[in-house]
Amino acid sequence: MSSRWSSSFAALALVVSVAVPALAVPTTTDDVSVLVIEAVPSSADAEALVERLGGTVGLELGLVGGFSATVPSDAVDALAADPAVASVSPNERLALSTAGWDDASKIKNYNPNTYEGSVFRIATGIVQVADYWTKGYTGAGVDVALIDSGVVGVPGLTQPGKVLNGPDLSFESQSDKFRHLDTFGHGTHMAGIIAGRDNNAAISSTNSSEFLGVAPGARIVNVKVADRNGATDVSQVIAAIDWVVQNRNKHGLNIRVLNLSFGTDSSQSYLVDPLAFAVEQAWKAGIVVVVAAGNDGNSSALRNPATDPFVIAVGSTTSGKTRPGVSDVAPFSNCGTAARSVDVVVPGQSVVSLRNPGSTADTNFPNATISGRYFLGSGTSQSAAVVSGLAALLVQERPQASPDQVKKLLMLGSTSISKASALCQGAGLPDMGRTQRETTPLFTQTFLPSSGLGSLDASRGSERLETDGVILDGERDIFGVTWDGTSWSTAAAMGTSWSGGDWNGTSWSGTSWSGTSWSGTSWSGTSWSGTSWSGTSWSGTSWSDMAWSGTSWSGTSWSGTSWSGTSWSSKAWLGQSWG
Repeated sequence: MSSRWSSSFAALALVVSVAVPALAVPTTTDDVSVLVIEAVPSSADAEALVERLGGTVGLELGLVGGFSATVPSDAVDALAADPAVASVSPNERLALSTAGWDDASKIKNYNPNTYEGSVFRIATGIVQVADYWTKGYTGAGVDVALIDSGVVGVPGLTQPGKVLNGPDLSFESQSDKFRHLDTFGHGTHMAGIIAGRDNNAAISSTNSSEFLGVAPGARIVNVKVADRNGATDVSQVIAAIDWVVQNRNKHGLNIRVLNLSFGTDSSQSYLVDPLAFAVEQAWKAGIVVVVAAGNDGNSSALRNPATDPFVIAVGSTTSGKTRPGVSDVAPFSNCGTAARSVDVVVPGQSVVSLRNPGSTADTNFPNATISGRYFLGSGTSQSAAVVSGLAALLVQERPQASPDQVKKLLMLGSTSISKASALCQGAGLPDMGRTQRETTPLFTQTFLPSSGLGSLDASRGSERLETDGVILDGERDIFGVTWDGTSWSTAAAMGTSWSGGDWNGTSWSGTSWSGTSWSGTSWSGTSWSGTSWSGTSWSGTSWSDMAWSGTSWSGTSWSGTSWSGTSWSSKAWLGQSWG
C-alpha cells in the first residue's frame, strides 16, 4: 500500500461518522484484517493497543477517524472492548469507500437551492448551466459511458431509457440478481450527478423540488467493472474501455463522453502505460474522457490514467462558494506536478446525489443519508461526474467539436480561484455562461502519444487482487493469461480487441466464465447473499422494466454464466482508487 495515500487521508479535515457492528471473534488464532475506528481520532492509544495485542498497524484512515490493522483473531474482543476504540469491523467491509461518504447529521433542513453541495446548486449556481438548459441543451442525444460499480434504478434514474446496460465485466456478472447492478454504491452516485432526472421533471433552473443532474437529458451507458467491495483489476477496466470504443456508435448508441472516477497509484509513464493507451484510443475515437485526479492530497501526483495529458483531469474544491473565487481546493484533491497537473476543478466535497439502499456504502455509512433518498459523498469522483455532465452539454450544443476542442472550451470558460496554486486548480472553475460565448477554437493537442507497450502490472501501481491467497500480479490478466502489450495495443488501436464475446483472445461470454482464474480456482457460481438486498430494499415501483429492457446487451455476446463476487478479498482498487 502507498504511504502517500495514508498521509493524505490523515490530512483531511472531513471526518466521517461510521456505524459498524462488532466483529465476532473466531475460535482460532489466525490473523484477521480489521478496520479500527478510534474513540479519539488521531490518538496513538489504539495503535499502541494493537501492537501490545500482537497485531500490526496498517494504513491511517483520517477520513473515517481510524486505521487498518492485522490482529490475532482471539485478540479482537479485547481490542473492541478498550475505551480507546470506538468500533472494530472486518476491513473488507469499509476498505472501499471512495474519498468519503460524509456525515449528513449536521445538515439541517436540506435545501437544494442553498446547500452548496447539492447537484442543483452546483449546476445552476456554480458552473452556470442555466442558459444551456433554457436553450434546450440538456445532454439529450448524448450517451455518457460510466465505467464503475454499476447503476441501480433508484428514483432519479428510472425514466425510460435513462440507463442502458453495456457488458458487466465485474465479479458479480454471473449472478442473475446482481448483474449490471451497483452493489457498492459508487456508480449510482456518479450516474445521478451526471444525468439524473426525476420522471418527467421539468429541466429548469427554477425547478429545485425535483432531482436533476448536470446533464439531465443525457443517457448513461452502464459498464460495470467493480463488485460490492469496489474490487476490480486494471485488465477489466482496459477491456471495458475497449468495449466502449468499439461500440460507441452501434445499436443506436452515441457515446461521446466517458467518465472514469477512479485511478491507480502507478508511477509508470503515460507514454508506455496500457491504461493510458486505452483512454487515448477513446479520445482519438471522438470520446471526451473525464478522469478523477485522485484523493491523495494536494502534494500528490495525479492518479493513472489522469496522468495522461490528453484527457480532462478533474480536481475538487471544498464548496461552491467560488463566485468571485473565494473557495479553496479540497485538501484531499490531487494537484499533480509541473509536468502534469489538473485541468479544471469543481465542487467535490460533501456532494448530494442519489442514495443506493442496501449497497455497501449505504450499509456501512448510514449517517450519509439525507431525506431518505439522497447520499452525501466527497471526492474527485464526484467532481469528475460534474464535468462529464458539462461535456455532454457541450457535445449536444457543438456536435462537431472534437474532444480536444471540448477540453479547450471548458478551460477557456473557467475562472481562477484566488490564492490556489495553478497546479491544484489548472484553468480553474468552469463557467458555462462564459463557455457558451466562446467560439469553438481550432485546437489540437500535440502531446506525445502512449505506445501502450509498458507493464500491465506497473499500471496497477501498489494495488492487487487476491483470491485463495494467490495475488494477481505480473504480466497477466484476470484469467491468468500472459499479457502481450504489442498484440493488444495493435488490436485496440484498430478497434478489434473485442470480437463477439472475446476480448484480447479470451472468451468472456457463455459458460467459459466458469473456467479458472489466475489462482487456478474455478469461478464460483454462487453470489454473495447478504440480507441488504432482500425484502423491501428493491421492492415496489423502483425498478422500471423500461429502464432495464431490450438494450441491456443480453444477447449472444453477454449471455450465459459469469463471475461471482464471493471469493474476492479487496486488495485492488481500494478507497483511494475510486476518486
